Amino acid sequence: MATQATATQAVNEPGNLAATPSAPTSPDPGNPVANPLASPALAPRAPIDMRRIQALATRAESMVGQIRQRLLAPETRKVSPTLSAAQLATLCGVDKAHVNYRITKGDLPSGKLTPTGGKREFLLSEARTWARSYRHDKMKPAGQRAIAIAVANFKGGVSKTTSSMILAQGLSLRGHRVLAIDIDPQGSLTTLHGILPETDVSEDMTISPLCHGETTDIMSAIRSTYWDGIDLVAAAPFLFSAEFALPSMQMRDTAARFWNVLNAGIESVRDLYDVIIIDTPPSLSYVTINGLWAADGIVVPIPPSGLDFASSAQFWSLLADLGGNLDQQETNGTKKAFDFLHVLLSRVDQADAASPAVRQWIQATYGEFVLPVEIPKTTVTSNKAAEFATVYDVQKYDGSAKTYKRAVDAYDRFVDLIEESVVETWRGRGVEA
Repeated sequence: MATQATATQAVNEPGNLAATPSAPTSPDPGNPVANPLASPALAPRAPIDMRRIQALATRAESMVGQIRQRLLAPETRKVSPTLSAAQLATLCGVDKAHVNYRITKGDLPSGKLTPTGGKREFLLSEARTWARSYRHDKMKPAGQRAIAIAVANFKGGVSKTTSSMILAQGLSLRGHRVLAIDIDPQGSLTTLHGILPETDVSEDMTISPLCHGETTDIMSAIRSTYWDGIDLVAAAPFLFSAEFALPSMQMRDTAARFWNVLNAGIESVRDLYDVIIIDTPPSLSYVTINGLWAADGIVVPIPPSGLDFASSAQFWSLLADLGGNLDQQETNGTKKAFDFLHVLLSRVDQADAASPAVRQWIQATYGEFVLPVEIPKTTVTSNKAAEFATVYDVQKYDGSAKTYKRAVDAYDRFVDLIEESVVETWRGRGVEA
């Protein structure tokens, strides 16, 4: 895989596109910060109308495109990582010697030797084949359907999208077939797949036709991605229109269930996937409601800060009130229930003096719902986010090996815990059947 530029290089490298944006060289007369000496009498502030805001949007979109091309050069698209024999052994729960032995049997992909002939590497698709063979007890049983997981929080900046991407990548690495659905108009999950929402996404690639009543099936919106085992339903800013389309649908047809549009839309693909990951907007909206009501389980990332903890309390209160109201509107008497609910401590900064106290509040409040893992706030996660990537995209990390391992170990544990909930849900449904 081509070596991606680091975030530091993208900012500091002389001549870098990210360091030399095509921006106006003259001060903006409407910006008093850029013009501290400007006299109101001599240079009145120019009104910032929609034309100027559109120009700013165009500049921003152009810059993101330039940065993406720089970071992903020379491929101009994301490329999935390869795995070493040692990584493959860890994934399958065996030692490296066993991997070498199994290769001699010829019944699993053998990978290929590096040009120097010293190491063996496996494509992602090959590693997933091994994982399905050695982890067959965790694969979706015959007759079972995909488990949908909504990653949600009404507050932004809590690592919601990163958690969604990590879950999709981690579960696919473990052999599962994953559908990632981005329902946030910001399209951050789409961006992490190497797709720019503003330029690369059309309406038929999103849930927009579902929300506008143009279709009842999400199948046509699904696209393959750079990562073997993950398909994507993308998002883009025009998805904001769904916030008007969904209530309008309800007004036109009182028998409609605006909260069930996405759930009904994924019904046809639940047999095709093992897990469906839904990345929701950071707000209580009609689209968010659809994401939650389509889910069998919820993951709520909460950083250990006072504001994030207070916001989480509002999340549960609003969800309970809304759920109670929607349950009353169900004519068949069914009530929404989730198979599992997990609170994830995210962006944990060990240097933050207030963090331990807030972590205790979270543990005391949410008790058994808190996952026994903490996602650290490290330079690894920050740098990868700046490069439109996650720790699972790393082919070779140039920083501290200890820091990198700490981040990967935490994410691996997170994925393992969610996988346990998915497997338990399948088993429970098998007993019920």
